[in-house]
Amino acid sequence: MPRRPRLQLAGTPLHVTQRGVNRCAIFVDDLDRSRFYELLCETMTEHDIAVHAYVFMGNHVHLLLTPVDRDAVSRAMRNVGQCYVQAFNKRHRRSGTLWQGRFKSCLVDTDRYLMTVYRYIELNPVRAAMVALPEQYRWSSVHANLDLSGDRLVNPHPVFLAQDRDPQTRAACYRAWLREGVGEDELTSIRAHLEQERALGDAKFQAMIEKALGRPAHVRNRGRPRRADRPLDEA
Repeated sequence: MPRRPRLQLAGTPLHVTQRGVNRCAIFVDDLDRSRFYELLCETMTEHDIAVHAYVFMGNHVHLLLTPVDRDAVSRAMRNVGQCYVQAFNKRHRRSGTLWQGRFKSCLVDTDRYLMTVYRYIELNPVRAAMVALPEQYRWSSVHANLDLSGDRLVNPHPVFLAQDRDPQTRAACYRAWLREGVGEDELTSIRAHLEQERALGDAKFQAMIEKALGRPAHVRNRGRPRRADRPLDEA
């Protein structure tokens, strides 16, 4: 069965996650993380993709990206994935696949939803009980977004910059936003849209995506819908 084309649009943010096969570790130590970071810096620059937020966990990564070209993220993630697996296998004297299939992704509406995904990504280490505060975790964009240190991988989205013109005030606003945490409904929604690779946003945004790409953009309930409830394009 052929793979379903991804929902991707030039200039529209994309939430991306990649997991290790069988949830195995994709990073053994900081040398591995440094290698992955360098590959991302090189590849995202080469493909003209802006990285707004990221976190490297033990067995998966999250990225918030905006490509200039529609298919750039697919090409970039393929290049990063292949190069990283080769380096990882050589260093750790192993063979075979490292990734659990292809990466997952969902489009993100810049109106309200974008900042929620920022927060979701950078609070991953806190939800995993690895740290008490997101800035205590090294391998995350949170340090750049809180104006604590520079990060050549991070390119803030205009919506993020619109919080305030002053970097310190903007950082304080974002810190307060992080401290609010992610609600259960937000967690469920983000995870469902990512798992089904749909468009995270309001009904107007999803309708625009469906019209532009000719594919469903909303999350479907589990199980096959009754015939009367099926969308016309899926009947």
